[in-house]
Amino acid sequence: METETKSNRSRRKTKRIAVFLLLAVLVMSLIVAARAFNIQELLLDALNWIESLGWVGVVAFMAIYALAAVLFVPGSILTLGAGFIFGVVFGSLYVFIAATLGATGAFLVGRYFARGWVSQKIEGNAKFKAIDKAVAKEGFKIVLLTRLSPILPFNLLNYAFGVTQVSLKDYVLGSVGMIPGTIMYVYFGSLASSLATLGTNQPSRWAVLVVGLILVVAVVIYVTRIARKALQESV
Repeated sequence: METETKSNRSRRKTKRIAVFLLLAVLVMSLIVAARAFNIQELLLDALNWIESLGWVGVVAFMAIYALAAVLFVPGSILTLGAGFIFGVVFGSLYVFIAATLGATGAFLVGRYFARGWVSQKIEGNAKFKAIDKAVAKEGFKIVLLTRLSPILPFNLLNYAFGVTQVSLKDYVLGSVGMIPGTIMYVYFGSLASSLATLGTNQPSRWAVLVVGLILVVAVVIYVTRIARKALQESV
C-alpha cells in the first residue's frame, strides 16, 4: 500500500512538472513568435479588418482581445484601436468586457494548472505562505489596486493571480480597476488621425507612465503592509 502511494505521488509529481514545462515552453514560444513576427503590424491589420465588418466587428474585436490576453499578446494597440473605431464610450465598454473575459481565462489556466505546484513550493516557507494568505484575505483590494495601474504587466498578472489564493469572485470584481486606464487609453486612441498613427502621441505616453508609477508605489506599500501583518500573525 505504501509503495502504491509513493508510486501515485511520483506520477502526480511527474505530471505537474510536465504541465509546468509545457506552459514554460508555450510562453517562450509566444515570446519568440512575437519577436519573429511584427505583432503590432498584425494587430493593426486586424483592426483594419474589424473596422470593415460593421457591427460584426464588435464580436470579432472582443474575441481577438480576449484571446490576446490569454496568449500574452500586449493589448495596448487594440485598446487604442477601440477608441478610433468605436469611440470613447462604446470602445471603453467593449475593451473592458473583452479584457475581463481574457483575464479570467488566463486566471483559470494559472489556477488549475499551476496552483498545486506553487502550494507545494511555499508550504515550507513561512514568509511566502503569509504573503499568499494576505493576498487571499485582501484579494479584492489588491486586484483593484494593481488594475488601476496601466503600466503593470496585465497579461502576466492574470496568470500570477491564478496561482495565489485570491478567489475568482474577488478577482473578477477587482477588474473594475481597469476602467480608468481603459477609458484613458481609448480616449487617446479616439484622437488618432488614422489606425497607422496609434500610439505615437508622446504626451499621452508620459501621462500614462507618471500615473502608473504613482499607483505602483501605492500597490507595493499596501501589499508590503498587509503581508507583514499576516506574517506577524502567523508567527
